[in-house]
Amino acid sequence: MISSSKNNRTCKKGHHYFKTSDCPTCPICEQERKPQSGLLSVLSAPARRALENKGIKTVQDLSKYSKKEIISLHGIGPSSIPKLLEELKKHSLNFRED
Repeated sequence: MISSSKNNRTCKKGHHYFKTSDCPTCPICEQERKPQSGLLSVLSAPARRALENKGIKTVQDLSKYSKKEIISLHGIGPSSIPKLLEELKKHSLNFRED
């Protein structure tokens, strides 16, 4: 059995948390920044950051990209695409055609 050791960390805001990876992101800070509504509210933190880094904040922004372009972003996983499609559908939008 492989055991994973957790490292006790403290972020710049003083939150204490444990991580098993080298990822420097504080999960408490990420939860605090999660929007309550809109496109980014339905996504995991990595997927949300991937879209934010591309400047995608609304379904209208998302509709300017092809599905292939979005899937290629680091942080967008298989569970993100159905959520994105549902949000686009709610606004009668779709991904841009390739």
